[in-house]
Amino acid sequence: MAQQISNQFGDVVYNLYGSTEVSVATLATPDDVRQAPTSVGRPALGVTIKLFDDQDREVPRREGGRIFVATKTPFEGYTGGGHKQVIEGLMATGDVGHFDDAGRLHIDGRDDDMIVSGGENLFPRGVEALLLPHPAVAAIAFIGVPDDEFGQRLRAFVVAVEGTSITTDEVKALVKERLARHKVPRDVTFLPELPRNPTGKVLKRELATYPT
Repeated sequence: MAQQISNQFGDVVYNLYGSTEVSVATLATPDDVRQAPTSVGRPALGVTIKLFDDQDREVPRREGGRIFVATKTPFEGYTGGGHKQVIEGLMATGDVGHFDDAGRLHIDGRDDDMIVSGGENLFPRGVEALLLPHPAVAAIAFIGVPDDEFGQRLRAFVVAVEGTSITTDEVKALVKERLARHKVPRDVTFLPELPRNPTGKVLKRELATYPT
């Protein structure tokens, strides 16, 4: 979508990544948006970003890890107590991602969204991003559901654009063409709309209650 807007209105699209706790962490310029539309850009001025694995070890570039950020405006803690995990002075954002060869950060998903299927780690966000540009897809969400053989499997929820149609087999084929087999959803459910909270966030916990 960012590239579509750039094509229509020119190089005016910027992408920022951050949170209440770490403030602004990265900035993607219009040139970044052109070259790597799925990235959130490079660390902003004065910001340090590192990726750590589950054993709190820094991971090499291009390998995925938990995102930790240090900024000039550090978070001092929640008013009700508690704090985010901090490693080497950098604070966890709760997201996982990877850096590309140009040093741009890509967000792969939320740390707690990770699904382990047949021993493979996967994040729904990447699969959702693949299917959302399809002209028949108005909205899409993936969740992990229990599976006797693989531990978990992907389930897709699709909202079709009014006046169009897309089938279960088409959804599976689109994923299979571009991604690894373990990312192909076993189940596809079509809904008139996705459940969302007042800010528009998809309520995946509600989706988990839908019968297969």
